[in-house]
Amino acid sequence: MKCTLVDVAPESDFSIYNLPYGVYSTGSSAPQVGVAIGEYVLCMSMLSKLGLFAEISGLDAQDVFSKPQLNEFMTLGRPIWRQVRQRLQEFLSDGSHPARKLIQSADEVAVLQSQVKMHLPAQIGDYTDFYASREHATNVGMMFRGKDNALMPNWTHLPVGYHGRASSVVVSGTPLHRPNGQRRPDPSQPPVFGPSARLDYELEMAFFVGPSNDLGSPLTIEQAEERIFGMVLMNDWSARDIQAWEYVPLGPFLGKSFGTSISPWVVTMDALEPFRVMQPTQDPEPLPYLRSSVTADARAGFDINLNVHIKPHETDQYHLLTRSNLKYMYWSLRQQLVHHAINGCSMRSGDLCGTGTISGPTEESFGSMLELSWSGKNPISLGNSVQRTFIQDNDTIRITGFCQGDGYRVGFGECIGTILPAVKLD
Repeated sequence: MKCTLVDVAPESDFSIYNLPYGVYSTGSSAPQVGVAIGEYVLCMSMLSKLGLFAEISGLDAQDVFSKPQLNEFMTLGRPIWRQVRQRLQEFLSDGSHPARKLIQSADEVAVLQSQVKMHLPAQIGDYTDFYASREHATNVGMMFRGKDNALMPNWTHLPVGYHGRASSVVVSGTPLHRPNGQRRPDPSQPPVFGPSARLDYELEMAFFVGPSNDLGSPLTIEQAEERIFGMVLMNDWSARDIQAWEYVPLGPFLGKSFGTSISPWVVTMDALEPFRVMQPTQDPEPLPYLRSSVTADARAGFDINLNVHIKPHETDQYHLLTRSNLKYMYWSLRQQLVHHAINGCSMRSGDLCGTGTISGPTEESFGSMLELSWSGKNPISLGNSVQRTFIQDNDTIRITGFCQGDGYRVGFGECIGTILPAVKLD
């Protein structure tokens, strides 16, 4: 299958096999739903006017795709998502498609990505961040509790998570200020207040919830599969020193809530389907509600290549920090969602769930500077005598990710953020 409407390079993240959703605007126009193809954004409301989705029962395409967020489309469920995807692929690949005969050129239904502004893809009602990488949890545990007590007793029995701050989730490209807060650099002295001195990135991915479940109605593994709309890249910025002082006994708070960056394009689970892999062996075997059933695909992991680069403020060049993969994640996406809802918690359309830092078995796959510098003990060389243990002011972090197919990619674009100096307080 090949896109004939616009040219798409083989190395493009946005092939005809991808077709991720986002929310964009041009000039003074209101934000609306778009789909990425190559270097372009398809205007979904314009395609709706051409009647491309007219025969899809239960979809008021003109209304849904004119919205400034994807929430309403997310509520409609996988059968409708799949029909829209099929119609788009037919339109893009078939030069004789009836809807193609209604336009003179691609410019009538598409605009260059370089000419648009991207927005958050959904109104995020709630945001939860998990801690699903065994390698990351083990590394952090070794630093602070020693090798023999690296993992807490509950970690291999359930997907650990905490409730984050939805209001602080920002779209890629949004700069963030270094947070102020309490920290205790000298354990023998009282805490001090000021800018974080140990600011870090966390390489994560996140998924958006589609159809909601009612309060009091848990989900099964099969139901969870059908309720995950798609995925984005995520940087869960972390102030390690603020977090270390505050997190006992209730977990992260101000060390996390100052900002979380996500990429603008939501890659659907249907686009990721060809890249399913087996997740790591789970030992001990999870409790029954977290196990794969005979009707669910046993391959609960996904082969998604992930890279993190830093552009230090001293240079204009990016330097590779992390090369990892989502397939290393111990707890799967569906296990995270099932566990979240097992007590009857209502998961709503547009809710965001982060995976936690995605670290792998080798040092180059460590998903944070905390691990790469081993809590600041081993400076990271970035060339030209530039070193880092943690992020400095005006440094930029870029996360990228893609699945590699046979001659095509299904990619996520970029998740970029720059750290500005802390706000000065009187």
